[in-house]
Amino acid sequence: MLRVIARVSGVVQGVGYRAFALRAAKTLKLTGYVRNCADGSVEVVAEGEEHQLQQFIETLRRGPDGARVSRVEATYQDATDEHTDFEIRY
Repeated sequence: MLRVIARVSGVVQGVGYRAFALRAAKTLKLTGYVRNCADGSVEVVAEGEEHQLQQFIETLRRGPDGARVSRVEATYQDATDEHTDFEIRY
């Protein structure tokens, strides 16, 4: 199991990006969270198998209709198993 911490930049707030990420994570059975950041980006922390996380990152790069993703910076680490579900944080 691995953890990915991703920062998604572009037009990603006010377009349903967090709900999009939540649905994608649940479909892939990932745990973690997504939240808006003060600088207009979105932070995503997810844990799961490597192939699931890679698929998730590709989905995050596409984003929902209305979003314009300009960059996804992803860092992989060892999983911490601190999450039991995937959630939107406010």
